[in-house]
Amino acid sequence: MTQQPLLLNDEQMKSFIANGFLILKTDFSREFHEKLVSQLNEIYDKEGNPGNNILPRIRDLQRVFEHPVITGALTSVLGPEYLLHTHRHGHYNSIPKPGGWHKDSYWGYSKLRNHHPWWAMIMYFPQDTPMELGPTGVLPGTHFEDSRNFASDEMAEEATAKGEAGTFALIHYDIWHRSTPNLLGNPRFMLKFEFMRTQAPAAPSWNNQAQEIGDITEVGGRAVYQPVADEVWNWLSGRVAARAGSKAGSAEEVAELASRLNHAEEPEAIAAAYDLAASGEAGIGRLLEALNQGPKKISRIAAYGLSAAGTEAVAGLTQALTSSEEYVVNHALFALSELRGQAEAAVPQVAALIAHPSDVIRRTVAEVLGMMSSNPRSVVPALIQALSDEDTQVKFTAGLALVRIGPDAADAVPALEASLDDENRYVRGHALEALRSIGTKEAHDVLMRELFNTRWCSDTTPASTF
Repeated sequence: MTQQPLLLNDEQMKSFIANGFLILKTDFSREFHEKLVSQLNEIYDKEGNPGNNILPRIRDLQRVFEHPVITGALTSVLGPEYLLHTHRHGHYNSIPKPGGWHKDSYWGYSKLRNHHPWWAMIMYFPQDTPMELGPTGVLPGTHFEDSRNFASDEMAEEATAKGEAGTFALIHYDIWHRSTPNLLGNPRFMLKFEFMRTQAPAAPSWNNQAQEIGDITEVGGRAVYQPVADEVWNWLSGRVAARAGSKAGSAEEVAELASRLNHAEEPEAIAAAYDLAASGEAGIGRLLEALNQGPKKISRIAAYGLSAAGTEAVAGLTQALTSSEEYVVNHALFALSELRGQAEAAVPQVAALIAHPSDVIRRTVAEVLGMMSSNPRSVVPALIQALSDEDTQVKFTAGLALVRIGPDAADAVPALEASLDDENRYVRGHALEALRSIGTKEAHDVLMRELFNTRWCSDTTPASTF
């Protein structure tokens, strides 16, 4: 019998928003983890890394992702309809050299990173992992920053996922992280799984009691990020652009905020963008000016603010869709998608861009069409077109968008069936997820036929072929 998820409380959610990660622990027995590690060692020694097949190859691992601490953490951050992504990976580390600081790409492809948690990762440690064995290290608060904010590894204020077997890190997808040195030389496994929110939040999905997030410096967050944290808390609570118009300021104050968009320290610039979004018409005007006139970095930062600026920003963002600058269009699309229903009037112009000559823009269009419209009929035809795009990322992003739309995307079933012959594993994988989400009899029949045709035996290895 499946146990109810153990949801995060307000303090845990506050810490996740401020710092970008939480360290939690399951309560499986010592014997469970010893068996898991034994299986991992045998498979890695004899067969190598099983990659995306790690779950069917080690069947007990599925129990980990059914544990109420993990389901509760994921439900709290990503909502109850979250999706386990097709990409998963078992990391192995036995060397004393640290890994390089990085943010993960989106399965090898690029997209504009989002401060709102549409994505998260679980990094699970099946063996006791003291500091000497090389746990994953993260840089708290850096999920809001595109750039690395320190000059050397010695300057990094690193937190680690050290702990007993069963410890895991729930991290915002965009946080800076690395592997730390394994000074013991013993095998260290970290099992990484990606998860995606399929529905925008309509209400808090954690054990919520407080209306507001409060001061994030109490949990280690940077004071400069307070405007971002306020916005993310509101967004997770189902309140779109809740700070819009709430920060009345003089012309001088708005001008000072606008000057900070070009601040050398990225956190200062990001905070200014969100405060401009709360400053009414004058603040939105400054953000639109920065969006359209760039340079690219400032345009991106302005887009974050505009994504929380409310209905007054929609007309200017829609106009920006006609820009000749690729990055301006891309940033405007991002901001409109986060405004969701408030930007409904822009959906026809957004959908029309699925035929844009830029593959970068078409990728973003495919993603945002699954996020911003309450009328599926206005976006499904464009997503069907995207499934046959020449660009691989457009195709698999369209599949994920159709997952979010669900049963109302039934017209896409024939195109999704055709996608099952694509050469890219993620195009095929996302098509299967979309068929499952659509859930009609036609979709179910296509799904089951494909799964049976490609079924995989978890016991078949080079040493045991039948």
